[in-house]
Amino acid sequence: MSAAERITYVRTGDLLGESFPSERAHVAGLDRRRRVAGVVIAIVGLALLTLALTETRDTFSLESQVLLYLLAVVIVAVVGGVVVALGSAIAAAFLINYYFVRPEHTLHVAQGEQALALLIFLIVAGIVSGAVELAARRGRIAEHAAHQADTLSQLAGGELEEGESLHTILDQARNTFHMESVALKVREAGDWHAVDEAGWAPPGEEAPLRFDVPMGPRLRLVGRGAALFAQDQRVLQAFASAAQTAYEGQRLSERAREASELATADHQRTALLAAVGHDLRTPLAGIKASVSTLRQTDVDWSAEERAELLATIEESADRLDSIVANLLDASRLQAGALSVQSRPVALDEVIGAAMLAVPGAPERVTLDVPEDLPLVMADAGLLERVLANLLENAIRYGGPDEPVEVSAAAGGDTATLKVVDHGPGVPASRREAMFEPFTHADDHGTSRGVGLGLSVARGFMEAMDGVLIADSSSGTGLTMRLRLPLAQ
Repeated sequence: MSAAERITYVRTGDLLGESFPSERAHVAGLDRRRRVAGVVIAIVGLALLTLALTETRDTFSLESQVLLYLLAVVIVAVVGGVVVALGSAIAAAFLINYYFVRPEHTLHVAQGEQALALLIFLIVAGIVSGAVELAARRGRIAEHAAHQADTLSQLAGGELEEGESLHTILDQARNTFHMESVALKVREAGDWHAVDEAGWAPPGEEAPLRFDVPMGPRLRLVGRGAALFAQDQRVLQAFASAAQTAYEGQRLSERAREASELATADHQRTALLAAVGHDLRTPLAGIKASVSTLRQTDVDWSAEERAELLATIEESADRLDSIVANLLDASRLQAGALSVQSRPVALDEVIGAAMLAVPGAPERVTLDVPEDLPLVMADAGLLERVLANLLENAIRYGGPDEPVEVSAAAGGDTATLKVVDHGPGVPASRREAMFEPFTHADDHGTSRGVGLGLSVARGFMEAMDGVLIADSSSGTGLTMRLRLPLAQ
């Protein structure tokens, strides 16, 4: 055991032993405010009682007056404790002697039995005050014990919610023991570092160290504030165990989250490899086959055949370019390296540019975009990519003879753009899954591409503070809704 660990153990033993001072007045004694209140009641009460009795001295006998003063002393004992009550009893005896024992207004006692009565008054007042204080003390100790039992029951009985944060447990320990601060420290590279802490004080102005509970070689629970009692040790150990459990649970959660992230990355990596192995090779194979065919010298190809082969090469190259662009965009989104330059943009201009970029779009798409539509805040290049992706999907899955409808409207602080097709549609249970990487819109895996288009489109929209969701169209088909903030 190192020197630091030995100091930790000694401190824990000293501070939780039977002999350390009783500074926690809220359990063993009374706090300062109660004592001050008792002094105020003693001064004001005895003065008012004396004034009232001097005005009615012929109404009450000396015995009755003594009993009234005894009642006042008992009230002071209940409020301010035995020390204040004893002082009140002495003051009351002086007042009785000075104002009501003959000869009056002197401290001389003419009759011996009156002197005995004053002495008995002091003794009785002291005994009653002590009994009242003892009962109050025992009541406070019983209340504290009940609170400790309730706390132990919560810690041991599992009433702390599953996944309860470490900070919540430390804060509960701080409130239970009336500490200034409670911290869980972990040993790393030979030094102790605070994992979490409830409460704080400026450096150099911290309260005294009151407990330092080691939990194995790497953890310790440290508290600063008021001193503890020996009976607090069980609750303190329970809090230490709860803090250790929460810390270990936190570490396990972090490891599980890391494992989940690794599993997701591994899944995406596997899907990417499969995409590279199939979807990238398909257009490459088409290009290779067409070029090899054209290079054959022993065959005289007609002009129509050459044009068909060249069209195949061009279509495969375009498809390859689209796949590579989606892969690059997905990697930029995942790495957080996407550059967004939002500015006021006219939706009709972006829609027109996107239609020109998608083969067949001018013939298939019907537009309903108001000329006075307000400008939106967006990156024109990214928004064009999003719309081109959605138009391409709508044309591909919307049926060969069905039109694709594009409409836009503004309301409130946003503008909404819809891309509607009337194809077979997508079940509601699968619409969110379409936006996951490497997921295709159809159920049969017959789609071309790596399944990144919609994932990239949503990532672009979120980067522009926009929203992209999928909904059903009237009748059949799928509606893609885009929402963007209006330019101020």
